[in-house]
Amino acid sequence: MAIPDYQFLMLPVLRKAARGEVRIGTVVESLADELSLSPEDRTALLPSGKQSVFSNRVHWAKSYPSKAGLVELT
Repeated sequence: MAIPDYQFLMLPVLRKAARGEVRIGTVVESLADELSLSPEDRTALLPSGKQSVFSNRVHWAKSYPSKAGLVELT
C-alpha cells in the first residue's frame, strides 16, 4: 500500500482520539501497523529529511480536526 494522504487518515485519527487521550507518536505507529505499511513507507522522509512522510500526514490529519474543535490538544 502506498502512503495514504492526510484526508484518508483523518477518520482513523479521529477514531483513535475518540478512545481517549493518546500520544500522536502512538497513533502514527498503530496506524502504520493497521495499514501494513512497509518499512520503506514508514521511513520515507520529506524533502527536508527531518520527518517521515507518514508521520507528517498523520500530524496534518490531526491538525484540521483540531482546528474544527473535534480533537483537543493536551
